[in-house]
Amino acid sequence: MSAIKNKFNFYLTAIISITVIFFLLPSNVKAQSRLESPNYTITWPNLNMGATSSASSSSYNLGVTTGQIAPGLYSSTGYKIRAGFQYIHSIIPFYFKLSTIALNFGTLTLDSLTNEQEITLTVNSGAAGGYQIKVQENDRLTSTTGSYIEDTTCDVTDSCDESDSGTWNQTSTYGFGYTIAGDDVPTDFSGGKFKNFPDEPSENPVKIMGLTPAGGHVAGIGKTAVMTARININNLQPAGTYQNILKFFAIPTY
Repeated sequence: MSAIKNKFNFYLTAIISITVIFFLLPSNVKAQSRLESPNYTITWPNLNMGATSSASSSSYNLGVTTGQIAPGLYSSTGYKIRAGFQYIHSIIPFYFKLSTIALNFGTLTLDSLTNEQEITLTVNSGAAGGYQIKVQENDRLTSTTGSYIEDTTCDVTDSCDESDSGTWNQTSTYGFGYTIAGDDVPTDFSGGKFKNFPDEPSENPVKIMGLTPAGGHVAGIGKTAVMTARININNLQPAGTYQNILKFFAIPTY
C-alpha cells in the first residue's frame, strides 16, 4: 500500500476568479462610479449637480464636471492637480495579470519541500489611494473521493495561519501553503516565511500585494511579485487527484 501511495498522481488546479472593485474616496465623502438596478443604470453619479464621462467626436474631446468650484488641470514645478470627475481615469490605468490560471503539481514526492509551483502577479497602478491584491481559496485541497490535504500550520517552532506567517523548513511539516516575494509584498513574508490560504466563507481574503499613501504608495507600471505554492504529504495521505480554487481580488483605490 505504501508503494502505491508513493506514486499517486496529484493535481492542484487553481482556477482563478478575478474580482476588480473600484473605490472613489474624495476626502471623507464616498461616491460610486456606477449605480444600477434591473430597470436603470446611472454612470458617473455626482453628489453636487452633475457629471459625465467624456464626449468625443473626430474633432474634440469633452469632459464635464458641474457643481465643483474649480475643475481643471493645474500644474507647477513638482506637482499636478487634476480636479473634476473627468480625471477619474488615472494616467496609469489599473491592470492586473496572472502568469497562469492552473497549477499542476504532477506526482508528489513524499516528505519533501520540493513540491512547489509558482504564479507571477503583475500590476500597473496609478490610483491615488493605492491598491491591494488579496487571495482566498474555496476549500482545502479535496480529492474526488472526499479526502483532504489540510492547510499547513508551518513548523512547530514558528507556526502560521492565514493571517500570521511562519517558517516552513522541516520535511515533517505537512499541508498546503504559500509564500510570496517581490514588489509591494507585506513585510511578514520576509525571509521566505509562509502562510496558508484563508478558506471561504469563514475566513476573509488576505492581502498579498499592495501599497497605500500611508505606506509609501508610489504609482508604477510593471510591479511584479512571485507567489510560490507548496504541498508536502506523508505516506498516510490517501492516493487520488486533488484540487481547489484560488481566487484573487484586485482592488485599486481612487
